[in-house]
Amino acid sequence: MKQLTVLLLLTGAILLGSATIKPNTGNGQYKNLRVLPRNITSKELLGIMTDDIDDGLGVSCGFCHAAAADGHGLDFASDAKPEKKIARGMMRMTLTMNKKYFKVRHPLLGAPNLILSCATCHNGQALPVMEQ
Repeated sequence: MKQLTVLLLLTGAILLGSATIKPNTGNGQYKNLRVLPRNITSKELLGIMTDDIDDGLGVSCGFCHAAAADGHGLDFASDAKPEKKIARGMMRMTLTMNKKYFKVRHPLLGAPNLILSCATCHNGQALPVMEQ
């Protein structure tokens, strides 16, 4: 009887807790976001892609994003190009370094409080130049 009471209390607590949690459904506008927030606005996404990626690396969208299957435009959700996987790794690395070494609280790509960004090492070049 005691086990049944505990089980019912736990089940009730779980159901109550799950009912009060608001799921982050995002706006559903973008697919296959792995590093960027799923609920990112188009203005935020464009800012990151333009200011951080395009300017920081001196590349255009087609550097990381594959061509669309129909030959018109780009397939932004596709993971066909290895550069996209590398870019995700670099984004994660940048966020981790800002948090771990520069103590930036809640680092977000495109935020003005980041100490390190793509441009820190890339300086407008697709491949960073290492000084010797």
